[in-house]
Amino acid sequence: MLEKTAIEKLLGDIGQSLLKNLYAEDEGFLKGMRALDTDAKELNKYRLWEWTQGIGLYGFFKLYQYTGDETYLGYLVRYYDERLAEGLPGKNVNTMAPMLTMALLHTVRPDERYLKEIEAWSDWVMKEMPRTKEGGFQHITSDSVNEGELWDDTLVMTVLFLAHAGKILNRPAYIDEAVRQYLLHTKYLTDRRTGLWYHGWTFLGNHNFAGALWGRGNSWITIGIPDFLDLLEGEGGVKAYLIETLARQIEALKTYQDESGMWHTLIDDPTSYLETSATAGFCYGILKSVRMGYVGDAYLDCALRAAEALTRNIAPDGTVLNVSYGTAMGRESLDFYRQIPIMPMPYGHSMVLLALIETLIHLEKNA
Repeated sequence: MLEKTAIEKLLGDIGQSLLKNLYAEDEGFLKGMRALDTDAKELNKYRLWEWTQGIGLYGFFKLYQYTGDETYLGYLVRYYDERLAEGLPGKNVNTMAPMLTMALLHTVRPDERYLKEIEAWSDWVMKEMPRTKEGGFQHITSDSVNEGELWDDTLVMTVLFLAHAGKILNRPAYIDEAVRQYLLHTKYLTDRRTGLWYHGWTFLGNHNFAGALWGRGNSWITIGIPDFLDLLEGEGGVKAYLIETLARQIEALKTYQDESGMWHTLIDDPTSYLETSATAGFCYGILKSVRMGYVGDAYLDCALRAAEALTRNIAPDGTVLNVSYGTAMGRESLDFYRQIPIMPMPYGHSMVLLALIETLIHLEKNA
């Protein structure tokens, strides 16, 4: 049973745990960066400015939007002040992720420092970011070039920020480019049989790697399309196309949902483990899509079962459990995904916050 007061308490608990997790260094990532002979001073800039923190920061902004509690804005201001004082790392898809919340923060707490970075980072995306064939954003990361590769992660890590930057800077071409990227990624990453999304595509071999219908990768679509649609004006053909793409995915997700309310880390493989961050992303995206009228009420039960399952995956101290570690591309075997370790991560906390906030919005609307 989902109760408003109990969920509100969970939001506070998860928020406090997220704050700790934001400052926890990812030794696995840092070890890989050291192996690339990254200069110590430069490495320090990457410690707390990666996609893992970027998605975590998004959760705090959503908490502020829902509660109006400026404590959460204070967390964000402090975090960005600290990172700007240290100096920001090199630009790539993953280090772009914290820019999304910086852009959102700028809309409520304008700061010339933020505006300068928003302009510099979005200009880099438009003018210097490596591209694949057909102009796709190559999924270049801090530790891998990934030549000729499209990943579904890119749509939230980079493209969503670019669209917000276009709004802030009054540069419609940036929003047009974001639209183009959504269309191109849809072209190469959707599985026409199911409506789900593959993790990646390579133009060098013209295939979808191991053919993984990976949970969290799919959740970037379920989160990303509704949030991106917030930025599109009017009711044109592109918006209709993206809504249809989203609806097809949600239809498939309902089919593959586990009886527990969760989803498996490989959506179509019931032998793979049940995973919390993907479940949270699906819960958020489905509930928001129902609220916005993108899909019908028939999907409410599916989403609310997921919300209940999420509440069972939160420790007493607010730690979000059963979250898969950061996942690179499974290039040859689906076993790669089955063997990803489970551990608390900032993005897991944030994605559960998004889901539970959207759950509260639903409960309040239907009280």
